[in-house]
Amino acid sequence: MKIQAAVIFGGRSVEHEVSIITGMQVFAALDREKYDPVPLYIAKDGVMYSGEEFGRIESYRQMTKLLSDARQVSVTREGGRFLLRPTAKKLFGADRPAAIDVAIPAVHGTFTEDGSLQGFLELMGIPYTGCDVLSSAVCMDKPVAKALLRARGISVLPDRVIGKEEYESDPDAAVARLETAWEDREFYPVVVKPANLGSSVGISKADSRAKLTKAMELAFSYSSRVLIEPAVQPLREINVSVLGEGSSARASVCEEPIGSDEILSYQDKYQSGGKAAKNAGMSSARRVIPAEIPDETAQSARGMALRAFSALGCAGVVRVDFLLDGKNGGLYVNELNTLPGSMAFYFWEKTGLTFAAMLDEMISLAFARQRERGNMTFSYSTNLLSTAEFGTKGE
Repeated sequence: MKIQAAVIFGGRSVEHEVSIITGMQVFAALDREKYDPVPLYIAKDGVMYSGEEFGRIESYRQMTKLLSDARQVSVTREGGRFLLRPTAKKLFGADRPAAIDVAIPAVHGTFTEDGSLQGFLELMGIPYTGCDVLSSAVCMDKPVAKALLRARGISVLPDRVIGKEEYESDPDAAVARLETAWEDREFYPVVVKPANLGSSVGISKADSRAKLTKAMELAFSYSSRVLIEPAVQPLREINVSVLGEGSSARASVCEEPIGSDEILSYQDKYQSGGKAAKNAGMSSARRVIPAEIPDETAQSARGMALRAFSALGCAGVVRVDFLLDGKNGGLYVNELNTLPGSMAFYFWEKTGLTFAAMLDEMISLAFARQRERGNMTFSYSTNLLSTAEFGTKGE
């Protein structure tokens, strides 16, 4: 009997469209001899939809029409089964809820990749691939992730974090304090980032006070906290994917993405491949893979990626992004992407593992984690309420 696999994509995120592409890539790659994939699309307002039309990338070219004709669904648990049940009954014919055995999140950004979706799946008791609630939330929050990596002795850049309220109360004073942040180097140039976004959204470089102010205002439009780091110059970006969980985790070959600027932009990642690659997501971005770097640097990156993956409690497939100082060879972990664009399948194809086989492994890990949790105690039998005395209102 085939496994019913719900591929979840979309969501309330600035990376919504990228997630649709990743979801369609996963949907297409699943082995049809083993799985019956079920598309579960989360619209920008948080409403969930499912149906055959949501498994075709062409459907999303006319989004208004797609949603006006579609059936909304809710996730329910009935008789030990997980169902996607239509929220409104048909006037004619029978409603047919779709059963699901496992969920494959293919989402990016806030309200999905940050642990929100994982928490919902945990609450429902649905097995799911990838990182759990804690590791998803930690990796999405750049300052928290860096603090934990730094505590484990993993190389990261120094940084400063400033909140929107602090900045807006006195912008000039806030900037003046920031400009004294680095003790061992000049402050400028710096990179300014929203604290909890991906896909290079809201990130910019500043080499003066005026540009810093502009960069911070942009970042604050996406997040209530902003992270400032010294810019690495000259910069090379090196990425490694990690697949597995615990002792089974292994690192892929390294890649070097090629950007049109010193900072790899959203356009570089998702729009650099031209019309032929418009549905290819992150897999269409320009890159050199394996990266043309010394073997010693590649081994160092792969080893650091595994340590970072372990330190933050990750599982499934993750992309670890590094900043390589082209002058002195310094290597720094930039961030961990717990649900990377295109699920980082192109790393594993170069490592000798097909996309379908990678998804097989992730699903196997999801079921294994669910079985392990099934052996844990999450409730405690007690008759406390049968003997409790409840006060009345006002007491």
